[in-house]
Amino acid sequence: MKIGYPCINWTIDCKGNKTFRLKSYSEDRLKIIVKNNLDCLETILKYNIDNNVSFFRITSDLVPFASHPICKFNWQEHFKEDFVRIGELIQKNNIRISMHPDQFIVLNSPDENIFQRSTKELLYHAQILDLMKLDSTAKIQLHIGGAYKDKKSSITRFIQRYKELDSVIKKRLVIENDDRIYSLKDCLYVNQKTNIPILFDVFHHSILHNGETINDAVKTCSGLWDKKDGLLMVDYSSQKFGENKGRHTEKIDTKDFKLFLEETKSYDFDIMLEIKDKEKSALKAIDIAKEDPRFIKI
Repeated sequence: MKIGYPCINWTIDCKGNKTFRLKSYSEDRLKIIVKNNLDCLETILKYNIDNNVSFFRITSDLVPFASHPICKFNWQEHFKEDFVRIGELIQKNNIRISMHPDQFIVLNSPDENIFQRSTKELLYHAQILDLMKLDSTAKIQLHIGGAYKDKKSSITRFIQRYKELDSVIKKRLVIENDDRIYSLKDCLYVNQKTNIPILFDVFHHSILHNGETINDAVKTCSGLWDKKDGLLMVDYSSQKFGENKGRHTEKIDTKDFKLFLEETKSYDFDIMLEIKDKEKSALKAIDIAKEDPRFIKI
């Protein structure tokens, strides 16, 4: 079991630059920002290594506009050594990596242009992981998408679109259950048609489900990940007290997390904490899990 957090570290003085706008695009500016983002990623990974955080989700903003037509710059070649160096750091310390494209990446959109843009963005994510020379246990997670007033047809469209994807994307792509449209049951249907592994989102399942217990859901999803895929990935969070249903908590609910570990003790998996204070909750979770025989120390 590896435990981690996504994209940002609030403790260290290192933030990726997201203020790059299309109207101010230039290759020189792109080089500066990507270099800053890669250096920041390396700094975060070193912090994680020092603190036994062995799972991390890399931001999709690592290379701004990488899939946009405006970007003609060969960033892959220019930053090749940086990607290799970071990849070696990841592999040497046995860190699990994932990526999660933004919500506008929708494979099952009826709009062919949106599908094409989504495909280019997924290819960019796959290139990042390939440039780091990470194996196929480094995953790209995606929601099935919208229902578009016809959920059955939208699922069928997702399945067909998946089959059209390049193999460099397919080997890394996993789907996750969401909290509004596509439950674990829906994801299982897609898996039956495509063999895409299912990343299980605990919080989403608590909102949208078909009566499956957390333990049963973890058991089911675990069996869908082959050796080449690595251990099941699980997204974990809980409801923020006093807020509308579906709002993530800002700090880990340690009591709930202990119950989650106890309920799923028969199965091994890696946990991504989708909690707003990022590394602070990850360190608390690691402290709770350190006596768990599943937990891996770096």
